[in-house]
Amino acid sequence: MSGAPWSEIVVAVLLVLSGVVVLAAALGLWRLPDFFLRMHAPALASTLGAWTVTLASIIFFSARKEGLDLHVWLIIVVLAITAPVTTMVLARAGVFRGRQKMKNTSPQ
Repeated sequence: MSGAPWSEIVVAVLLVLSGVVVLAAALGLWRLPDFFLRMHAPALASTLGAWTVTLASIIFFSARKEGLDLHVWLIIVVLAITAPVTTMVLARAGVFRGRQKMKNTSPQ
């Protein structure tokens, strides 16, 4: 038993939108010159992409069961907690490497 036809259209549009957002993030990652600039494009776009996929999943599973199904929210909650933490760790590692590089190249 499949869901309503309108839900399949909405799910398809949300998944294509997520793909477009991730493609834009990949282009930003490819085009931006600096490590710190490259961090922003994937971090922001992956969050938006994850939210659109989560919304598509909620609509899909809710239409199949003919009731609101929110078990997919666990995924986005975990991503919302871990994504900023990993971005901060990457930024601190970049700052540390930059300082080490400056220390090693500076005249003493």
